[in-house]
Amino acid sequence: MSEHPSHYQRDAQFDERALRDDVIDLRELFSALWAGKIWIVAITLIFAVGSVVLALSLPNIYKSEALLAPASNEQGGGLSGLAGQFGGLASLAGINLGNGGGIDKTTMAIEVMKSREFLGQFVQQHDLMVPLMAGKEWNPNNNQLILDPDIYDAESETWLRQPTPLRTGEPTLLEAYRAFRGIFQVNQDKQTGLVTVSVEHYSPHIAKQWLDWLIAAINEEMKARDQKEAQRSIAFLETQLAQTRVAEMQTVLYQLIEEQTKTMMFAEVRDEYVFKTVDPAIVPEMKAEPSRALICVLGTMLGGMLAVFLVLVRHFVRK
Repeated sequence: MSEHPSHYQRDAQFDERALRDDVIDLRELFSALWAGKIWIVAITLIFAVGSVVLALSLPNIYKSEALLAPASNEQGGGLSGLAGQFGGLASLAGINLGNGGGIDKTTMAIEVMKSREFLGQFVQQHDLMVPLMAGKEWNPNNNQLILDPDIYDAESETWLRQPTPLRTGEPTLLEAYRAFRGIFQVNQDKQTGLVTVSVEHYSPHIAKQWLDWLIAAINEEMKARDQKEAQRSIAFLETQLAQTRVAEMQTVLYQLIEEQTKTMMFAEVRDEYVFKTVDPAIVPEMKAEPSRALICVLGTMLGGMLAVFLVLVRHFVRK
């Protein structure tokens, strides 16, 4: 028989050496960690204290929410009945007869709420630039918003930012839009169609007030758009009516004018034009963020992992 080890014997010897090397490596790792235990404890403790200080320094942020339902479109029934026969003429007048094209009014309103133009006008109309861009924290004792003195001087009512070639000292509407989008959310449940709108702020009272203003503003905006569109459509239809002598066409034009007049009427009498309030906004009593306990836990874990990594790197570099 051959004195040389067989193939299976060589594999077994290799596996035994590999296992022995792994055991040695693990022992070495544990030994290195034990030798650097003071560093690990010290670094972890520093991160733990730092995370506690950070968590306590962060101001509370409150979220006010409202649940909305799309308002029913009462005037849509008559228009839908005319869609198949007179859709071409109506499209010339800019009238949507509900034939399935385009997006629905609720989706349009949600996208308008997110738009730069709408939010910029909203900030201007309600003079929100200072509390939005310079707010720092809220004093619950006197219900006052504390402004950042490094950004805005309340006594002289001046912005302290250094102007640049593209930006003045005062924040621009684009900056205000981006800041507001950071604290404002709107989501629609695809199954129920209900819309949830929320605003976050340092002050719970401001969060509730801004949300009420926002809901009223989007209803007024969509109402004004539909009224303007209906007025232009009626003017076009009346012009066409004056130019035609065909009785059937005159009947059609009268029906279209009637439907647009209904749109004007519904817009005039309904305050909640696009969204009806199911659950109104309230002043929140509990903060939404920050989660101080989570910050402390994550900070401590990060410090522990970093300490272990540094101790191992130091050990192998010295070795």
